[in-house]
Amino acid sequence: MRRALMVLFVGVVSASNPALATAQDSVFLEELTWTEVRDGIRSGKTTVIIPTGGTEQNGPHMILGKHNIRVRFAAGEIATRLGDALVAPVMAYVPEGEIAPPTGHMWAPGTITLPPEHFAKVVEYAARSFAAHGIRDIVLIGDSGANQAPLEAVADMLNKEWAATPMRVHHASAYYESQVGYRPGAKPVEGDFVAWLKAQGVKAEDIGTHAGLGDTSLLLAVYPQGVRPGKLAPGRPGDGSGVTGDPTKASAAYGKKGLDIAIQSAVRQIRDLRVASRKQ
Repeated sequence: MRRALMVLFVGVVSASNPALATAQDSVFLEELTWTEVRDGIRSGKTTVIIPTGGTEQNGPHMILGKHNIRVRFAAGEIATRLGDALVAPVMAYVPEGEIAPPTGHMWAPGTITLPPEHFAKVVEYAARSFAAHGIRDIVLIGDSGANQAPLEAVADMLNKEWAATPMRVHHASAYYESQVGYRPGAKPVEGDFVAWLKAQGVKAEDIGTHAGLGDTSLLLAVYPQGVRPGKLAPGRPGDGSGVTGDPTKASAAYGKKGLDIAIQSAVRQIRDLRVASRKQ
């Protein structure tokens, strides 16, 4: 009788609070207990996404945590669409430039930087931790440009070390490339999101490369309270604003399309990499 009453009580509480009923189904590791993660791995959730963001200036109108909020949302969507993946906590400390003299975004208060080699070492040991617990596929995703090369280096290094094991590390570069259309140090190409915006009649100078229409739209789609409407203004390189482009023309609708493009691109690439990486 006592057990029956307890089951009834849990059922009533879950029905009255859907959040409790679905908590154990979360894809985010930080929302799960260790036994829930263990059981998830045993049931086939053997892919983990390690999302990396950044803490940097994004003009006077957009919060420092832009990358972290966006990549957490995207990683959750990617994991849900894959159906067998979990998401690690977002890495908010990434390469943002040198400290003295300041380079990159380090001229702006609030920006936090990490040398690429230290960033790579944290990613490496996160991956090693997951491999030790039975994860077979570790996916590295970066929402910021300077993250890309260290992520690729970690994936290459661990894949060589683990070649004779079931574990693989995948740098899902398509997530970033489909948004901005280029990788640092590589020949610029037009990304799918940029191409789509241009097809809507948006000018390249308005889209911008940092905190402009494209960048701001992506945050508006998932966290509009992170944008200060009264501070929106066009910017250009060297004007001291940290803005390149015109965020006054940004919209959540643009951002939703951009994120969907990036998420779909990442899902396709991850599915392909999980198969191709194991072919002899």
